[in-house]
Amino acid sequence: MPATPHDRAPEAAEPAGAVKRRHGNTPIFFIIGLAVAAVFTVGWGYALMSYNGSGGVSFQTVAWRVLSENEASITFEVSGSRPTHCVILAKDERHVEVGQTDVEIEPGNRNITTSVDTVREASTVEVASCREQGSAK
Repeated sequence: MPATPHDRAPEAAEPAGAVKRRHGNTPIFFIIGLAVAAVFTVGWGYALMSYNGSGGVSFQTVAWRVLSENEASITFEVSGSRPTHCVILAKDERHVEVGQTDVEIEPGNRNITTSVDTVREASTVEVASCREQGSAK
């Protein structure tokens, strides 16, 4: 006759306070997790720092205004050690681009005022990007 669960010998009882070791308790998984988190953090930081790709160029909008239905102007500061190319965008109240212009800027700290021709009245003007020009060697 087959043995029933009641006929089996009881398993040896574990001493009180004993802790079973499972895979989650081993420190190797914790160390691997820390290493992966560190690599991810360093990679993410590097990506954020290099995302702008502008080198040493910094820019900031000082003021902008709508001059007419077909023109707007912007004044902005640019600081760079090499000649710089900036793209200026004008947008309407729906954030649709209504005008764009490119500005070439000499090296150094500069205050630039430029105008943007628009196809209809703009509600905002912004510096979209500024990048140093590469040397033609």
